Amino acid sequence: MPKFFSFQSAPLRVMLSSALLGFSLNITPAFAGLSFSEALTAAEANAPELAGRRHAIVGAESARRAADSLPDPRLVLGLDNVPVDGPDRGSLDNDFMTMRRIGFMQDVPNSAKRQARADVATATADRTRAELAVERVMVRRDVALAWITRYYLERQLALFDELERENNLLTSTARAQISSGQGMPADSTMARQEVALLADRRDDLTRDVARAKAALVRFIGERANDALVGAPPALSVDAANLRAHLHNHPELAVYQPMAEQAAADTREAEASRRPDWGVELAYQQRGPEFSNMVSLQFSFDLPLFSGSRQDPRIAAKLQEEQRIASEREAMQRKHIEELDGLLADYTALSQKLARTRETLLPLAHEKVELMLASYRAGKTNLTQTLTARRESVETQLKAIALEAELATASAKLIYFYGENRQ
Repeated sequence: MPKFFSFQSAPLRVMLSSALLGFSLNITPAFAGLSFSEALTAAEANAPELAGRRHAIVGAESARRAADSLPDPRLVLGLDNVPVDGPDRGSLDNDFMTMRRIGFMQDVPNSAKRQARADVATATADRTRAELAVERVMVRRDVALAWITRYYLERQLALFDELERENNLLTSTARAQISSGQGMPADSTMARQEVALLADRRDDLTRDVARAKAALVRFIGERANDALVGAPPALSVDAANLRAHLHNHPELAVYQPMAEQAAADTREAEASRRPDWGVELAYQQRGPEFSNMVSLQFSFDLPLFSGSRQDPRIAAKLQEEQRIASEREAMQRKHIEELDGLLADYTALSQKLARTRETLLPLAHEKVELMLASYRAGKTNLTQTLTARRESVETQLKAIALEAELATASAKLIYFYGENRQ
C-alpha cells in the first residue's frame, strides 16, 4: 500500500501539532461557565445603572469647570436721540445729538457668589461620585444574591434527580410486593401519585431558577444564561467589625457632599446681600459733521430690601441644611436596625443549619432506611414508608434552603456593609 503521508519529519510533526492545537483553541467556547466572582466583574462592566452614574460624573465635572465663570458678555446695538418731529425728523445725521451706538456689557457677580457657585458645583460632583459608590454596592449585592439564589435552587433540582431514581426503585418494590401478595394493589397508585407530586415541586423550582436567571440578565446580560461553575465564597462575618465601620457606608457617605452642597447654596444666598456690578463700554457714531464718542458706565445692584428678598432665601437654605442632617441621622438609624436584624438572622440560621446537618438529616435518613427495610419485609405499609421518605425529602430541601438563607444573609452583610471599611 503506497505511503501518502510520512510523520517521520520532526518539523512536519511540529507544524501538524500546532495546527491541531490552534483548531482546538478555536473551537473552545468563549465562556466555560459563570463563577461567582465573574458575575460580579461582569456586572460592574455591564450594569446600565453604573454606566449611567459614570456619565453623570463626567457631566458634573464638566459643569464644575464652568461654575465660577463670568456670565457671557452682551453685545449692545442702538440708536440714541433720533429726532421724531421737526425738519430733522427721522434723520440719523443732521442732529448733533443723534448717535449710532455699538458696545458690550459685562455683568460681574460678586466674588463671594462666584466662589459659592464653584463650591456648589464641586459638592455636586462629589455627590455624584458618592452616588456611584452607592449604586456599585447595591449592584454587587443584588448580583451576589441572584447568583446565590440560582445556585441553591439548582442544587435542589439536582436533589430531585436523585429522588426520581429512588421513586423508580420504590415503584419496582411496590410491584414486587403486590406480585408476591405482600402488598396492596393501591400501593402502585400511591407510588405514581408521589411521582406526580415531585414533578410539581420540580416545576416550581424550574420556574424559580428562570426568575433567578432573569435577575442576573438585568445586570450582566446574556452571560447570565451560562452554567454556574464553582460554589459561593465562604463569607466570614465579623459583627464587631461591621458595626465599627457602619458610619463609612456609602449611603451615609453621600450625605457629606449633600451637606457641603447645601452649605454652599446658603453661602450663595448670603452673598446675594452684596451687590453685583456690571460694566458697559460703547462707541457712538454721529453725523459726518460731528465728533464720534465713547461711553463707559458702571452699574451696581442695590439689595435694599433684603428682609423680603434675600433673607427668606437664606432661611430656606438653612432649613435645607437641617433637613439633610436629619435625613442622615434617620438613614444611620435605619442601617443600625437593618445590620442588627441581619446579624440576628445570621446567628439563628447558623444554629438551625448546624442542627439540621448534625441531627435532623441523619435521623431522617435513618428513618427512611428502617421503613424501607420494614416495607420490603412486609412489616409496614407503603403509606408509612412514603410519609417517612417525604419527611426526608423535606428535611433535605430544608437543609439546602437554610444554606441558601445563610449565604444570602452573609452576602447582604458582606456586600452591603462589609466592602467599604475605609
